[in-house]
Amino acid sequence: MVIYRLFEEPVFPDPEEADPDGLLAVGGDLSPQRLVNAYANGIFPWYSEDSPILWWSTDPRLVLLPDQLHVPRSLRRLLRKDAFSFTLDAAFDEVIRACAQSGRPEQDGTWLVEEMIEAYTDLHELGVAHSVEAWQDGQLAGGLYGVSLGRAFFGESMFYRVPDASKAAFVTLVRQLERWKFQLVDCQQTTEHLLRFGAFEMPRFRFLSTLRDALEFPDRKGPWRFDSQEECDS
Repeated sequence: MVIYRLFEEPVFPDPEEADPDGLLAVGGDLSPQRLVNAYANGIFPWYSEDSPILWWSTDPRLVLLPDQLHVPRSLRRLLRKDAFSFTLDAAFDEVIRACAQSGRPEQDGTWLVEEMIEAYTDLHELGVAHSVEAWQDGQLAGGLYGVSLGRAFFGESMFYRVPDASKAAFVTLVRQLERWKFQLVDCQQTTEHLLRFGAFEMPRFRFLSTLRDALEFPDRKGPWRFDSQEECDS
């Protein structure tokens, strides 16, 4: 088993060479070029404050095909009630910092260290990283952010302050991605939460092939806006 060490050049080894847990490489930086190259090759950073930058390509990979989104009945009812209003790219900084505070399941502390917040904020300013916000009574109730390349969206993290707000934001985003003919939502890691929305595990070799197809299309750079308010309907 070999873990590659990255240096100044923003290049990566073959993601199929990752170890059984998905760890591929260590080091490098979080420059926009390196991050874009990483996502384009099915690789993502994930590390904590007390470790160097770690790069992963998990196998299998949890993915959601936008046209196969499943919305649980209770959430469909909630969306019909217009409990939330939704925006895109309206509060990226607040969303990503709220995600950092909420952490990831089964992980102590935060993986969204300040260095990563700054890196994804740079991508947002370049129109590559995007956020979706759920609002209630004028207050941010939940949301998520991720990276977009071609017709692929790479979901990074979500949070909620009001129950079901992040779920509603996720459904609203995926419906919009389907209208834009996106082919793939990369969910990275398997959770029961995402499985309920129709996500499924895909072997890495198939994920990489599907990703290559999605990257044949031009990037949809930000700022993003919803096509209409129909996303609030059932």
